[in-house]
Amino acid sequence: MSDNVVPLFEKTTPAPMAPPVVDIAAVTAPTVEKPSVPLWVRSARGVRTVATHEHTKTAYRATARHGLYVLGGTRIVARRTWEGRTASRYERLLRAAEAAGNMEAAAEWEERGQRFRQERHRRRMDLLTAPMDAAKGIAAGAGIGAGGLLLLGIMLAVANKDWTDIGAPTMALIELVRWTVFIITVTWGPLITIGPWAVLLGLWAVGKNQQAAPQWALPANARSNDGEPITPSIVVLALRNLGIAPLRNAIKDMGDAGASMLGPIRIAGCGVEVDVTLPSGVSTNEIQGKRRKLAENLSRHEHEVFITIPQAARTVRLWVADSGALDEPIGPSPLVTDPDCKADYKSGKAPWGQDLRGDAAALSVYQRHLLITGLSNQGKTAALRALALWLALDRTVEFRIADLKGVGDWDMFDGLSTVLIQGPTDDHVIQATEMVEGLVAEMERRLQAPPGTKFTPLVGIVDEAQLAFMCPVKDEEKRPYGGSKATSRYFMAVRKVHNQGRAVDVTLWEGTQDPTDQNLPKLVREGAHTRASLVLGSESQAKMALGDKAVDGGAAPHLLRQGLDKGTLVVASDGISIPAGQASITIRTHYIDDDQAKEIANRARALRDGVTTLHVIEPGEVRDSLADIATVIGNTNRVLTQDVLQRLAVLSEDSYGSWTHADLKRVLDGTAAEPYKSDGRMVVGRERIARALANRDTDGSASASQ
Repeated sequence: MSDNVVPLFEKTTPAPMAPPVVDIAAVTAPTVEKPSVPLWVRSARGVRTVATHEHTKTAYRATARHGLYVLGGTRIVARRTWEGRTASRYERLLRAAEAAGNMEAAAEWEERGQRFRQERHRRRMDLLTAPMDAAKGIAAGAGIGAGGLLLLGIMLAVANKDWTDIGAPTMALIELVRWTVFIITVTWGPLITIGPWAVLLGLWAVGKNQQAAPQWALPANARSNDGEPITPSIVVLALRNLGIAPLRNAIKDMGDAGASMLGPIRIAGCGVEVDVTLPSGVSTNEIQGKRRKLAENLSRHEHEVFITIPQAARTVRLWVADSGALDEPIGPSPLVTDPDCKADYKSGKAPWGQDLRGDAAALSVYQRHLLITGLSNQGKTAALRALALWLALDRTVEFRIADLKGVGDWDMFDGLSTVLIQGPTDDHVIQATEMVEGLVAEMERRLQAPPGTKFTPLVGIVDEAQLAFMCPVKDEEKRPYGGSKATSRYFMAVRKVHNQGRAVDVTLWEGTQDPTDQNLPKLVREGAHTRASLVLGSESQAKMALGDKAVDGGAAPHLLRQGLDKGTLVVASDGISIPAGQASITIRTHYIDDDQAKEIANRARALRDGVTTLHVIEPGEVRDSLADIATVIGNTNRVLTQDVLQRLAVLSEDSYGSWTHADLKRVLDGTAAEPYKSDGRMVVGRERIARALANRDTDGSASASQ
């Protein structure tokens, strides 16, 4: 091929090109197309949003509410009309009175119903002769009217000297009738149009006034959360819906719809009380086991319904509180409000609080051992201390107190109690045990006194006594201080006081928490005459605290609310007024704070000549008798020899527990401080003892080094 020939197709090499820019993200992340939502789905969502919107719900409720007002008003007016024309009102009130057990009211309504029927019968009989009487009346009225108009026309004609005036009154009457017909003709159409709406408005007003619409349709500010008033029908309905088949069937078979089961509903403090006689086949414990459901059927909380067992067979007594009433505090203690309040150990009663009826609840502590238990921080110490503060206002009572919590709850008894031990350690438990053993020694001394000897009351108090029962420490003879066996020193001392102490006015009060068989032995808890319990965790603990009989009879401290029912006690005791047939009573105690307690203690201290309080009991040490006598006398000018002996025994049971008047006289003979008579009773003088200590030869005495 020649050089000048150009080929038709020539192979050429393309020029180099720049590499393309690749978007890595676009390559690695695949494009996901968002699927389109169908129109019908979006429409349904929109409809649902609109239908469930709060404004839409409000509009629904408003529409339903006003429509139901009209229906409810119609029902109310129809019922009123029916009751006005029939004896149904009297029948309804008669049944309600019979259901409530008010036979007097029932007889009155029956009599009124009978009178209504007689008068209705008379009216119906009168209707038989009414057409004839009406025709006669119309004829007589027309004749008298025509005659009167004619007479009036004659008088006008004579007066005007125009005889045409005779027909003037008659024509005037005819003209009045014409105008009346004209006015009615003009207004009849609007009246026909407006009348139904006016009737509808009237029915709506009646329904609105009576709130004749369900709760869900009422506006928020018109809905009430308060419990409904307790009526016979509500009680029967609540019992019928308990889920107890024999009870439900028996109520259905009763001709009076269950009204005969109920006694009268009585106002009882901040609630009502009613006795329910159960039909055959239904036991009382079945009703007790349904307390929560019964309370909810009555529109109450569980803690607002109490079920007890009265004396009548197959009967339960329901006490139903007004809604929210038990959450309101009760008033202050009379010990706080009445500065002149006094106490009497033998015949008086301590103002402890109020029962559920709102009545004052007072407790007698005369010759009664006391046990108060409950969970921690529920008001046990405050309840126990309130009784002691009242009794301290009786100047004849001696206290010996051991507070095994040791946080100062009993500080105000310094100067009131002859012994005051405060602390939680084993050493404090040992001292508390020896204090109770001192009560035993004093009890035995009194039991051996000549017949007819009078003794002043002696009350021992051990707070947080569970620490004493659980103490593992043993003495030199390997006897444990704690425990529930015959070798336990504390247990045996408590048992001895329980067995014989009350006969000589030596009593023991104990406060303990969270009871078990280990920290509150059976023989100890059953030895208390007054047993009280705050809120507990279980029914078994409730039976430990109050006994099987009280719990089986309806006592339920385990159903109280922890924290909310602080200071509320269930009490089983013959020292307090308990409604007939019940085994216990529930009390809301007055709370006395520390400052108020100190003020009451100061009043009690002013009633006494002066009490020396011992804080530590030291056994087995060498004693200086004269110095000890000076110690127990304290700042009191004169102390009875009997009281000196008691205080010495408390000071050292080992040294002075067996002392008699002869021993005291022997020690004081020759010291110029011998006992002498004052107001006919033997006493020891403080100034004489002080001079004897100052003037005596101190060689070998325990006071020489002081």
